[in-house]
Amino acid sequence: MKRMAAGAACILLATGLARARAQEAIGPACDDGHFLALQQGFEAGSLRGDQPVHVCGRVIAVSRERRTRSGWHGYFYVDVGQGVSIRVVSDLDRMAAPGWPWVAKGDSVDVVGRYYYDNPRSQGIDWTHHGTGRTWGMPGYVTVNGTRYQ
Repeated sequence: MKRMAAGAACILLATGLARARAQEAIGPACDDGHFLALQQGFEAGSLRGDQPVHVCGRVIAVSRERRTRSGWHGYFYVDVGQGVSIRVVSDLDRMAAPGWPWVAKGDSVDVVGRYYYDNPRSQGIDWTHHGTGRTWGMPGYVTVNGTRYQ
């Protein structure tokens, strides 16, 4: 029993350290330049694995909500500069937010989440909610015109 408790404590400590490192890596302010550098690294093939990001910009499009195998999701696209936009995925079942859409074209947003890159046509930012999981230990959020949704 003591060994199980010690193992659980180690997992919690490791998760906490990973979360702290991820938060430290992205910083308290958005950094679209960091995001663009990550995107270029993925496109060049020099980067692999999901990355924590903190981006901001204007919403250029909003899609209707869709049900996936993991629940209801809302999607919108953010202009992060240099002619680049990125899809933001919000898990509506996990976020404390009003009914979708709670973001509109032209809104100013600040997004913290996990940047995934499968290929140039399949990439985006997800884990934009307060939860964490086995494969992602950092909570995210979306701030829309000063109102934070997690």
